[in-house]
Amino acid sequence: MHFSLSAISWKKFDWVLALTALTLSCVGLSAIYSVDLSRGDTLNFSSTQIIALGIALFVFVVASQVHISFYESTARLSYLFAFLLLIAVLFFGVTVRGTTGWFRVFGFSFQPAEIAKVALVIFLAWRIERQARRFETWQFVLSMFVMTAVLAGLIMVQPDLGSAVILLGIWFGLLAILGTKRRYVVGVVGCIMLVAVFGWLFLFKDYQKDRILTFIDPQRDPLGAGYNVTQSIIAIGSGNVVGRGLGFGSQSQLHFLPEAQTDFIFSVIGEELGFIGVAIVLGLYMLLLFRLVKIASVCRSDFSAYLVLGITLVFLLHLIINVGASVGLLPVTGVTLPFLSYGGSSLIISFLLIGIAESAARSS
Repeated sequence: MHFSLSAISWKKFDWVLALTALTLSCVGLSAIYSVDLSRGDTLNFSSTQIIALGIALFVFVVASQVHISFYESTARLSYLFAFLLLIAVLFFGVTVRGTTGWFRVFGFSFQPAEIAKVALVIFLAWRIERQARRFETWQFVLSMFVMTAVLAGLIMVQPDLGSAVILLGIWFGLLAILGTKRRYVVGVVGCIMLVAVFGWLFLFKDYQKDRILTFIDPQRDPLGAGYNVTQSIIAIGSGNVVGRGLGFGSQSQLHFLPEAQTDFIFSVIGEELGFIGVAIVLGLYMLLLFRLVKIASVCRSDFSAYLVLGITLVFLLHLIINVGASVGLLPVTGVTLPFLSYGGSSLIISFLLIGIAESAARSS
């Protein structure tokens, strides 16, 4: 692979997609800065996020300029790399909020589970390409499940329920797009149920079980496991139409809303920017997803098309799970909101995925 600044080409570049991602990141920085204001004068979150954004933009440019054939040729290597990282983090990673899922190097942290999402999307697209449109065999469905379950299982051991659900959702979503036979879909659901039962019995921590049980019955522990969701709903509801203004949200500024910069960044936006702010953010996400689907529709190869559709599923699943948890419709699983939530790994990987999609667009 060869890359140089002089070789950068913007031919067939989807500027709308790129600017949409950047706009979401700027909104996220504003919300993170607002959270920082409530914690003193250090502005640790926003300064770190600005550095991560700079790295993410560099990664985006490089990824967009690499030819799509590079990703296809390294699909198996990418999967192996993610697999080894997920094993290594269990032994050498640091534990944050009960999850051993981060490496910390020179003061910076990164999460292998984020890399696994990229690797899985690339690998599954490569596997679909090699299948040559023969998707009706149970061997194909089973092989895709096994390769996904290996990564998802390692993530569950950390334990990180949210990221594992994202991986399984990517696999299931691609199967649905491929038009897999109904009996295979039933088999898929059965396998997921078995995995869920196994995880509940042997992998889930008590706090994760509490989150699920509280989702089913929010009043079982309103001051404990149900507190986060209750405060999130209050925050969003108090924003009304135009919001309280950045830095003036009572729930986020007075620390009633826990993990406001990550899990509940949507709630901060809802409280401080109101219905209008939420509508703009969701509209930007819809535009982002639309542009990705449009790129997939004009791709010349099955690999490129399903790679971009897999990327679309990553963002869609993150959006549904994070926003669903913020408004009390889904359990809280720690899934970030792409481009908006605080976190270098999430931001860099999000722009990497957009860069890969741009590479597919340029190759179409």
